[in-house]
Amino acid sequence: MVTPGQGAVGDARERWVERRYPECTTSDRQQFPPTGPSLIQSFIVSTKMKLAVVLLCLSVAVMVGMVFQSVRQELHLRHLKTRMVLDSVDVKRKEGAIVDAKNKIQGMKTTLDSVNSKMDQLKKKKVDAETSTQEHDKTLQACNSEKEEVEKKKASVTEDLTKLKADHEAAKKKAEEDIQSLKQEILDRDKAICSFVDTTKEEARKLCGLTVAKK
Repeated sequence: MVTPGQGAVGDARERWVERRYPECTTSDRQQFPPTGPSLIQSFIVSTKMKLAVVLLCLSVAVMVGMVFQSVRQELHLRHLKTRMVLDSVDVKRKEGAIVDAKNKIQGMKTTLDSVNSKMDQLKKKKVDAETSTQEHDKTLQACNSEKEEVEKKKASVTEDLTKLKADHEAAKKKAEEDIQSLKQEILDRDKAICSFVDTTKEEARKLCGLTVAKK
């Protein structure tokens, strides 16, 4: 006796065989092993096992993926830490270089200020020197002018002295000539007088320059 469930299963089996093997006849289809509760149960168990295997594989794959992701993240974190350490060292090195550069800039600024101060002093000295030079030039021009005036006065005085000396010599010569002429006149007059005086008298002889003869 066939139960309703078995009949339904058999009909389902026949439809599945008909769809799967359409070229087989009815007698050929009846040669397939009958389907019963044991077959269904084995199919269900096989399906569950397959599902369990699939789930296990999926679980293993998920776990492997998670482990791989964890390892990858750990390696990435280590790489980031190493890079951070290197960046920190690089940053410190750059900070040191920046500090050195700032110190050099400060030193250069101090040197530049000193140079600017010296330049200002040199410019001031240059202006003072130019002013002093101008004053010296003016003084020199004044001295040259005074020198020219002195030279002119000296030349004039020299000319006057030369003229005065010449006049003095001429006057002296004339005076000597006048004196000589006067002496000669006096001598001539004395001679004329002595010719008329009495030479016997001593005073007359002295006046005329006559000597007394010895007895």
